[in-house]
Amino acid sequence: MTTVSIRLDDDMKKELDSMCSEMGMNITTFFMIYAKKALRDRKIPFEVAAPEAFYSDANIEQINKAKQQIKDGKTVVKTIDELEAMEVE
Repeated sequence: MTTVSIRLDDDMKKELDSMCSEMGMNITTFFMIYAKKALRDRKIPFEVAAPEAFYSDANIEQINKAKQQIKDGKTVVKTIDELEAMEVE
């Protein structure tokens, strides 16, 4: 057997201890189950995803809509002074 140390912040450890206890196990058992599942399936046992890229299809569509609004003259241009004058007190 090998010992592996994992750093968790205090609150996370407390929550994980509590959750594991409710399931009738300890944190070591929790990580053993996790590791066995990952090794058996040869993948992380939950989805890991990066945030959507800025230039995603949905964002490109919004950028194109904004460009068309500018072409169509459907924009309002104000200076900072004009915007501040509009400020509600």
